[in-house]
Amino acid sequence: MVWMFQKHPEEFAKYYHQRSNVESTFSMIKRKFSPFIRSRKSVSQRNEVLCLVVCHNISVLITCIFELNLDVNFEK
Repeated sequence: MVWMFQKHPEEFAKYYHQRSNVESTFSMIKRKFSPFIRSRKSVSQRNEVLCLVVCHNISVLITCIFELNLDVNFEK
C-alpha cells in the first residue's frame, strides 16, 4: 500500500476514501445501536447486520429531513 500511495496517489486516495466511508458507517451503526451481534448462526448474523443497516439508513434519512427542513411527501 505504501508503494501504491507513492506511485499512484490519486488511485490510492479513491480507494482509501471508500474504505474510510465504510469504516465511519460501521462506527455509526455500532455507536447508535449495539457493538454486538446477538445471533448465533451465520445466516441469522447476516440478517441481523442487514437489519441494522436498514435501521441506520432510515435513521439518517429522518435526521436529514428534520435538520434540513425538507418537505417530504410520501403519497406519490
